[in-house]
Amino acid sequence: MANTWWELQILCEPDLEDSIFWRLEDFGCRGTASENKGNSSLVRAYLPTIQTQLLDLAALSLWLRQDALCVGVSSPSLQWQLIDEEDWATSWKQYWHPQEIGDRFLINPAWLPLPETTERLVIRLDPGVAFGTGNHATTQLCLESLEMRLSGVSQSFVGNSGKHEDMVIADIGCGSGILSIGALLLGAEKVYAVDNDPFAVQSTISNRTLNDISPERLLPALGSVDVLTQLVSQPIDGIVCNILADVIIELVPEMSAIAKPETWAIFSGILLEQSKAVADALEQNGWIVATLWKRKEWCCLNVRRS
Repeated sequence: MANTWWELQILCEPDLEDSIFWRLEDFGCRGTASENKGNSSLVRAYLPTIQTQLLDLAALSLWLRQDALCVGVSSPSLQWQLIDEEDWATSWKQYWHPQEIGDRFLINPAWLPLPETTERLVIRLDPGVAFGTGNHATTQLCLESLEMRLSGVSQSFVGNSGKHEDMVIADIGCGSGILSIGALLLGAEKVYAVDNDPFAVQSTISNRTLNDISPERLLPALGSVDVLTQLVSQPIDGIVCNILADVIIELVPEMSAIAKPETWAIFSGILLEQSKAVADALEQNGWIVATLWKRKEWCCLNVRRS
């Protein structure tokens, strides 16, 4: 059974799709994708049988029904089947297509050809088992926030190259590296990217190569803010952090210690009902919430130092 995988197929209402992606990520799925089926969405996900029993899948089905009840939509249907190991890594990819995000980004799966003409900033991506394909609402909100932040940044940062000279950003919980790459394409000078998952660090390194970004500009490392404090020589200009609300609250004091008086930050992975607790923790540590952007049940906080 070590060489077989579960393929999960979840038929749901479109409004439930984002929370299903998040639930599957938390459950340990390695690769997710979705497609339209009439007025419904069909979400596919893959995970190894060696880590999952049938009782686990039954529990997942219950959680998905409970999530639907909380959102107020009809319950999704979950089906599963076994597939061979050589099939799992490519099965989900056929359902993932190029995606435009915000006004400037295009997420292009690495195994598909680049568009012949586009005015958008193209992020070539192969997430592997890491979080961050651009499908999830929190990732989209972060990319759109970066677009707003770096498009409107003070001209004192912008040099003749079009880069935001000397702007250093930290990507905490970098996943596939999608936010790091997005920031660099928008002109940031350097990004330190940290994640507790070694698969995420490797994915960020691989996607750095895919996008022809030099190792001097994107520096991934295994760990969290404690590791970041050892990597940076001076306070940073910006933070992007798309993880979970309780983890953000826990890390706020450490993140505040590496910030300048003018540092800005983008926080997501936050359910709407969790936003007040996160905002309170930020304000207690000297941050001001400038805007709250929401998409379905998720939100993104754009903040600055007070």
